[in-house]
Amino acid sequence: MHSNLITIERHILDQEREHPEATGVLTNLLYDIALAAKLIAQQIHRAGLSDILGKAGQINVQGEEQMNLDVFANETFIRMNSYTGRVAVMATEELAQPVVCSPAMRNGKYVLIFDPLDGSSNIDVNVSVGTIFGIYQRKTPLGSEGTLEDCLQPGRELVASGYIVYGSSTVMVYSTGNGVHGFTLEPTLGEFLLSHPYIRIPEAPKYYSTNLSYERFWSTGVLRYTRYLQGLEGALPPLSLSTRYVGSLVADFHRNMLKGGVFYYPALYREPQRPQPKMRLLCEAAPLAFIARHAGGYASDGTQDILNIVPTELHQRVPLFIGDRKLVEKAEEYIRRYG
Repeated sequence: MHSNLITIERHILDQEREHPEATGVLTNLLYDIALAAKLIAQQIHRAGLSDILGKAGQINVQGEEQMNLDVFANETFIRMNSYTGRVAVMATEELAQPVVCSPAMRNGKYVLIFDPLDGSSNIDVNVSVGTIFGIYQRKTPLGSEGTLEDCLQPGRELVASGYIVYGSSTVMVYSTGNGVHGFTLEPTLGEFLLSHPYIRIPEAPKYYSTNLSYERFWSTGVLRYTRYLQGLEGALPPLSLSTRYVGSLVADFHRNMLKGGVFYYPALYREPQRPQPKMRLLCEAAPLAFIARHAGGYASDGTQDILNIVPTELHQRVPLFIGDRKLVEKAEEYIRRYG
C-alpha cells in the first residue's frame, strides 16, 4: 500500500544527490527536526488526556505567559540538537540569549533558529499550532564557540527553513532552495510521507488573513489596503477576498500557501509616534519569507523584502506582509502612498 510513497528521509537524500558537494550534515539536521516534530505532535495529540495542557507559570523573554507545551516543545528542540555535532548555536523565541552547544560540539556547521510552538495560546481550545525553523551556516570559525553573531544573519543567508503544522494531521513543509515540499505524518507508520511536492502559491488569491480587531491602531495605508482587498477601492474589477484568520501564524500561512492569499500583521500605532511591530524577524518572519520566496510568493515589512533585513538583536520585531507576491507588493504601494 505504501510502496510508492516517498518518506521525508528518502526525499531529502534524493535532493542531496543533486549536490555532489553535500556532506550530509544538513540532511541529518533536517532528520533531527522531523524527529522533534514527531515527539511534539505526539504530546499535542494526547494533550487533553495528559497534564501538559495549561499554563506553565513562567513568562518568556517576549513577556508572554508560557504554556506547558511551549516549554516541552522548546526543550525537545534543544535536547534533540545540542549533542549531534551538527549545530554550534541555537536561538529560540522562548529564551533571551542564544543556546551555545557544548565545547565538544564546536565543529557544528549550522545555526538553528526556531519558534518551538507558534500560536500556543490556542492549544487549550484545540486550534492548530505550529513550529517554525530556520537554518544558517555559522559565521564564526569551526572549532570556536558559536556566538550571537552567528544568529544575527539576514534571511537571504538561510540555507533551509520550514514549519510544522499540528492540526487534524501533522504536516512538515521545508525548502533548501530547491522548491517547497510538504510531508504529512502517517501515524500508523510514524513516517512523514510526501504529500505536497513543489508547492506553489496559487495565482488566483482567495483569502486575506489579519486581525481586524486592531484596525483602530493601523496606519492609513494599511486601512486603505484592507479596503482594496475587500473590493471597496482601487481594483477594477474589484477584488473581493474572503477573510480567514486563525490566530496561529503557521496555520494562516499554510492555508494561504495552498489556497492563495496574503497574511499581514502590520505595526500597531497605539501611540502615534511609536509603532509596535509584532512578528519576530529571526524565528518567524525570515524563515517563512524564505518559504514564500521559493513558492513564488513574497514577504515584506511594508517597505522592503524581509529577506534583506539585517537583524541587530535576537528578538527584533517587524511588521509582516506575506503570501501572494502581487498582493504583498500592493501593500507596499499603499504604504508608500498613504503611510
